[in-house]
Amino acid sequence: MFEPKDLIQAAQKCWEQQALWPALARAPERDVRFMTTSSEPVERLYTPLDLADSSYTRDIAHPGEYPYTRGVHPTGYRGKVWTMRMFAGFGTAEETNARFRYLLGQGQTGLSVAFDMPTLYGRDTDHPLVEGEFGKCGVAICSLADMEELLDGLPLDQISTSMTINSPAAMVWAMYLAVAEKRGVPWSQLRGTLQNDILKEYIAQNEYIFPPEPSMRLVVDTIEFGSQHVPQWNPVSVSGYHIREAGSTAAQELAFTLADGAAYVEASIARGLDVDDFAPRISFFFNAHNDFFEEVAKYRAARRIWARLMRDTYGAKKDRSLWLRCHSQTAGASLTAQQPEVNIVRTTIQALAAVMGGTQSLHTNSMDEALALPSQKAVTIALRTQQVIASESGVTNTVDPLGGSYFVEALTDRMEREANAYFQAIAERGGVIAAIRDGFFQREIADAAYRYQQEIDGGDREIVGVNAYTVNEPINIPILAMDPEGERKHMARLNRVRAERDNVLASQRLAELRAVAQGTENTMPAILNCVRAYCTVGEMCDVLREVFGIYQENVVV
Repeated sequence: MFEPKDLIQAAQKCWEQQALWPALARAPERDVRFMTTSSEPVERLYTPLDLADSSYTRDIAHPGEYPYTRGVHPTGYRGKVWTMRMFAGFGTAEETNARFRYLLGQGQTGLSVAFDMPTLYGRDTDHPLVEGEFGKCGVAICSLADMEELLDGLPLDQISTSMTINSPAAMVWAMYLAVAEKRGVPWSQLRGTLQNDILKEYIAQNEYIFPPEPSMRLVVDTIEFGSQHVPQWNPVSVSGYHIREAGSTAAQELAFTLADGAAYVEASIARGLDVDDFAPRISFFFNAHNDFFEEVAKYRAARRIWARLMRDTYGAKKDRSLWLRCHSQTAGASLTAQQPEVNIVRTTIQALAAVMGGTQSLHTNSMDEALALPSQKAVTIALRTQQVIASESGVTNTVDPLGGSYFVEALTDRMEREANAYFQAIAERGGVIAAIRDGFFQREIADAAYRYQQEIDGGDREIVGVNAYTVNEPINIPILAMDPEGERKHMARLNRVRAERDNVLASQRLAELRAVAQGTENTMPAILNCVRAYCTVGEMCDVLREVFGIYQENVVV
């Protein structure tokens, strides 16, 4: 396709002498560090010389063909655009249900549920340790009664639902299944994703309850149960998003996420599951950050690495087992409280990077999220951002439009090399869980986050509105106001559930869960029976706390 290497080198040397050096003599380049968001250097020019070790058929190939660098579908977005799945949840189940109905009415094509901090930590709203946290970062769900209100009137057999929940994931998923069961919707028709990625909690987000080993058991329980009973559901969404939000580089996000995914595959195989029975339902969740080309390369590298790993290491035979399918969310950590309207621009660039990288599903953050939960106006603009990209930008007309770019292909190759180096480092430490206990991931992320902040503080990295182009003007945008009576209403329902349920049956179901947890059976059937008896999230998690214990992180120095 290209001239021999020596001819390209000669042409580049001639270009430097005849064009570049005279241009620099007339007008020097800007005195800045040319680098990616991950602080990786960016060269002045990329040519075929940067791809000298690459093979089109081996490393890039066509869309829908191994190793899926250019996408898992041969037609890209020409057949179907990505799922527009806006993350939502606040206050009571009723308030969040109203937001879901609004978003569906505005053209959203999938639900994505945010849960509040007590729910994420497996506590009921009235537990003294979570006082004051009701509904602030998501919806409060204590029992099946809350889930019934959350999903009231929503067509569960027609939409797909993502739920961002980890330690209590099995309990919350069981509530969703129980609602469908009560409505007569077969589990085989349910489509959605459970985040359920507990490993990244120890690495970055810290919303864990139990030690890693029993937590991994719960994840594998859901994978096994899903493969047998809920075949269209993704029981785990391996999440790099929170790793990136904690301050990692793009390469760290990529490597740590895929290492976690591999750990779930290995644990499921150890359970006795056939890799091709569960691997097609493992999905991923990535961040879409500011550096457009670095992000595109990250998505492309992720597909290639995962396909090779699944085929060559774990012996997967089905094509779908090799596919890395992912949801993306624009970078919350990049949003600024200063000049919040500028966040619309950031989000647009990030969303476009995710689309050009080939994501299957996308959430766009709202301009006001550095200040509060999104207002209705802000979330509408965020959704419209996706719709404009899909309908007006032209980027959906061809598959992998940046494929073949010397720069993008070189970045993709670099991402793969850096990820493989991290895989080796993790293996040398005894695997993911051993590296978690050693603090390896936490140190790597902390170092990257510190370096990034130093670049901002030192002026090497400009952030519009923060250390560049600042203004001294009051912020004047509408902020979400939640129902001031919400917590009282929620607590009334929780107390009513405890008073009206069959408490003898609830106690019996919790005792059965304790017995199962003490053994080796799959916990999902026992959890479902607890949910059907209106046991609360806190009650079920307290049983598991008694059996499994709780995890305390080692201090990283």
